[in-house]
Amino acid sequence: MTTNREVFDQIAESWYQVRHWPLLQQELEELAQRWQGGRLLNVGCGHGPDFLPFQQGFELWGIDFSPKMLRQAQRYSSKFNFYVNLAAADALSLPFPTATFDWTIAVAVYHHIKGQNERERAFRELKRVLKPEGEAFLTVWNRGQPGFRSKSPEQQVPWRLRGKTVYRYYHLFSCGELKRLLAKVGFKILSVTPEKSYHFPIKSFSRNICVLVKK
Repeated sequence: MTTNREVFDQIAESWYQVRHWPLLQQELEELAQRWQGGRLLNVGCGHGPDFLPFQQGFELWGIDFSPKMLRQAQRYSSKFNFYVNLAAADALSLPFPTATFDWTIAVAVYHHIKGQNERERAFRELKRVLKPEGEAFLTVWNRGQPGFRSKSPEQQVPWRLRGKTVYRYYHLFSCGELKRLLAKVGFKILSVTPEKSYHFPIKSFSRNICVLVKK
């Protein structure tokens, strides 16, 4: 069976072309204003657009488990003239000492991790590398979004390449499940919201669950 790492290696070039700007730009710009500089880690940085709001005043670091995605991230940073430290690594084992980063972001990452114990381990790693009082912003796909409400939380989501279709593993979170898991590993939850482009007050149905937590 093809792993998620192998799938993201296959789709890296097309991902760069289709996902060329931050999908949650307003949220990330507000975080850049809130945090006002410091050492920032982007977990699962992909091809790099989520770095854009943090170009000024931040020391940028990014990890991804897909080497070909990291090549696109280097290409992206060169195009937009910012410097980022990039490393091939897995969210389950971050290659940094404890309390290294002031802030972390992880957009659409943890729903790709298979297994409850593995997801818990990844969140513990996220907390470990944050400095005391450091904050992390993360997003995951919502199980309550239209099209998935009546389906299993374990999904294989297609991505169409020229001549074939590949499938990415997703674990769809409920708001309650995500909050419980983050609290279990010791995070203080500051906010749980839908993405700002979702204009309805019921976050249970938004595509993304956006969470801000503090160590």
